Parts: sequence; C-alpha cells; structure tokens
Amino acid sequence: MISINQERISDSPFVEKITHGQTLREGSTIRPAEMHWHMVVSRYIGKNHLIVVGPLTSSGHASWGPDAEILWIKFKLGAFMPHLPPRMALDVETVLPDASSNSFWLKGSAWEYPDAENVDVFIERLIREELLVSDPLIKDVLQGYPQSLSPRTVRHRVLQATGLTRSRIFQMERARKAADLLQQGSSILDTVSELGYFDQPHLTRSLKHWVGYTPAQVVQAQVDDQIAV
Repeated sequence: MISINQERISDSPFVEKITHGQTLREGSTIRPAEMHWHMVVSRYIGKNHLIVVGPLTSSGHASWGPDAEILWIKFKLGAFMPHLPPRMALDVETVLPDASSNSFWLKGSAWEYPDAENVDVFIERLIREELLVSDPLIKDVLQGYPQSLSPRTVRHRVLQATGLTRSRIFQMERARKAADLLQQGSSILDTVSELGYFDQPHLTRSLKHWVGYTPAQVVQAQVDDQIAV
C-alpha cells in the first residue's frame, strides 16, 4: 500500500469532493486528464504548502514522496476564483507563497492553511469574501439545456469558469465513461458503440490521451487499481 486516503462529500455546493490522505512511501502512477481544478494542501517534514492545480488537458505521470499528509479540494465545474481563473491555470501547478509557517498569501491577505477538520469553514470564507464564485450557467449548459444567450456568450462563460471548451469537457467525460465501462466488463466493441466512437482506433486514441492507457490495458486486471478515473 502506497497511501491511505479518505474521501467525503463537502457541505459546499461549490465542491465536488474532499480527500484527506497520508503517503506511506514514495511512488508514482499514470494519472488521467482532469477537467476539475483543485486546491492541494501538503504537509511534509513540518512544512506546509498550498498548491492551486489547474485542469489537466492530457494524461501524465504523478509522483509523490513518503510520509506526507495531503488534503485535496476538488471543485465543481463552474466554481472558480476570478483572480486566478482555470483558463489561466491549464496544466499549471501554482504554489501560493507562505505568509508564515501556518499561513499563506491569497490576493493580498494571509490565510491559515486549512486542515481536514476546518476545510469546510475555509471554503465558506472563500465564498463569503468572493474569492470563490460559481457560474450557475455552466451546469445547465453541460446538461444540454437550451440557452437564451448567444452561442458566443455561452462559449465565453464556459471557458471563463472551467478553462475548457464544451467539446473538450465532453471528450474527457466520454473517455472516463469508456474506462469505467471497460473496467466493469464491457467489451471494447460494445464500448465503442455505446459511447459513439467511430471505431476501435478512435477509442484507443481517446483513452491513451485522456486516461493514459489503451483499452486493452484498461481491461487487464493488473492495472485496474492504477486508473484513477
């Protein structure tokens, strides 16, 4: 076992989930693309760091050291910080500067590093001070509801709030669903048909880019526990 993680739902409608974990030894894995942005708080050898991780537009490698405590805040699509929007953070990890050993700078103010016990209070303060906002249009657009706004306005607001186009979000979500289906026992050809891929090579290219594995590799039991979709 490389790490011990506990996931939970947040009280905040702006947050997808919160994960609190401890790494037991160093390790690495192939990580999938990620349409959501995160705040990650790490504590290692008594030192704190807060990292803003933007959406990740392709699969890649992730590595970590031993004996680190990590808190992940995964935000819902449509929630964003206006002064650091996701479109400015694509494929970027931004370490926020320390204000002290227990605090960091965020838009000119010192903030105490959150922990697993007070993270919901931390999120609510971000919302109250309007450092974290949410565009309600995004959920409706991604669910396919018709909009009275012009297509150009919709495109701009989706890009502003998520950092991604609707097309890219759809491709990432479809690849995640494909990996889920394959892990659940669906055949490659059935997965191609159900999710609207042109053919098996199209599925293969999609999974390799977005998830980091080919369909055959996803099916193999030995990699099942390595695919974080």
